[in-house]
Amino acid sequence: MSGIGHQMDTFRALRSQIEGSILPLADSVDGRRFSFQSAVDGLGLRLGGYAMLEGDGGASLAQVRSLALAEVDVGELALASDDAGGLDVRTRMPVRIARGEGVLLDRDVAPFHDRLARPATSTEVRARLAATAPGRAQLDVGALSLVEDVPFGLDAGGFDRHTFLCGQSGSGKSYALGLVLEQLLLETDLRIVILDPNSDFVRLGDVRPGADAGQAARWAALAGGIGVRSATAAGDARLRLRFAELGAKTQGALLQLDPVADREEYAELAALLARHRPESVAELATADRAEARALDRRVRNLGVEDLGVWARDDAGSVLDELDDPAVRCLVVDLGSLPTREEQALVAESVLRGLWDRRLDRRPVLVVVDEAHNVCPATPDDALTALATEHAVRIAGEGRKFGIYLLVGTQRPQKVHENVVSQCDNLILMRLNSAADSHVIADRLGFAPPALIGLATDFGLGQALVAGKIASHPAVMRFGGRVACEGGGDVDAAWTRPAAAR
Repeated sequence: MSGIGHQMDTFRALRSQIEGSILPLADSVDGRRFSFQSAVDGLGLRLGGYAMLEGDGGASLAQVRSLALAEVDVGELALASDDAGGLDVRTRMPVRIARGEGVLLDRDVAPFHDRLARPATSTEVRARLAATAPGRAQLDVGALSLVEDVPFGLDAGGFDRHTFLCGQSGSGKSYALGLVLEQLLLETDLRIVILDPNSDFVRLGDVRPGADAGQAARWAALAGGIGVRSATAAGDARLRLRFAELGAKTQGALLQLDPVADREEYAELAALLARHRPESVAELATADRAEARALDRRVRNLGVEDLGVWARDDAGSVLDELDDPAVRCLVVDLGSLPTREEQALVAESVLRGLWDRRLDRRPVLVVVDEAHNVCPATPDDALTALATEHAVRIAGEGRKFGIYLLVGTQRPQKVHENVVSQCDNLILMRLNSAADSHVIADRLGFAPPALIGLATDFGLGQALVAGKIASHPAVMRFGGRVACEGGGDVDAAWTRPAAAR
């Protein structure tokens, strides 16, 4: 047994020597993609990280897009025993190596063989990103995560494509979204309309304590163009609608009228709307007809007239803000509305209003936060179904009219597939579910699946950005904001020991 033990020690030592001698070499047959192998021990290359590929008198910057442990059989090893009898043992020699693939970030690289791959330095990555920056506005949102001290900006021009923002609760999604919107307002002239179900952006016009002085001054100068419409506000800032502004389908959905099952009442509603545009729900039942009386009973039974969202004696409505050139950014505080019905009604009306104005061709970014409530995969009611129809229509056809979506959610499987699949940009923050990662990889094929898989281990504020808004799919961390946050998590003081409270 001592002889066999000695031979096994020899085997392990030889295998370790072979594994340690594997050079980090890369090959490319097209000058765009590359594959490499390296020793596992001391491996400096990271999934999503950056490498310099050196050889042939040059060096190219590249990004690692896949990385895995592999076993390679290097042949047969003969182990001669020292025991009497001369036992000869033969065994295969598998060695463990790291194998990966990636893309060349430098352009016009010729195919190559056996280039040395090493981790890129901060200086090398920073220089390359600066050299390839487009002439459009750059949004200063943070820095790369996998290489130190390299700022990373988003291409403002990329927001003329639809964008999908996803992250679990507590990932920093709302904070990151606010930072992106701040930068768009600071660095571009793009109009923004925000459907805000959690009241996260109601303080968007206020400067955050401790914000950079220069940024704060610029923010204060444009804050007057940020309009917040909330159900709890007074005067012109109150979130309100007029019944006459609603579309015919919206009015029928609000009254829960089915064109077939409720054909008499539906026909009476259509006739009343054809004769005049009632300013309030109460005006629907003024005629002394049986159908009108039935319609009146329906209005009363459903409590439609009592909804707090109606403008009543106040002039104007939230839809007027869509035409006001003084309002650069409109925050529609859905979270201030007390019922799900009113939230769906306002969301549907704003989306319809934007679509109705599409021929103006005035570029606008429509932010739909918590989109699984506004345009869900399976709407639960007629108003939400209409809102979903508008969102799907904008996702499919809005770009040619200058209507761009930024859709945020923590539940990607719950958002309508025809909205998500039309997005050409991705901002992906921490996900707790591997199933959610698979959904995103399936619907947004432009994002590298292996990098999407990193999202389950992201920290607070960390994200993968990919698509037209990024020079390349990059793992980054969001920086500081200028404006105050609304909403936010509940104070967790109760978790501290009683003596410390």
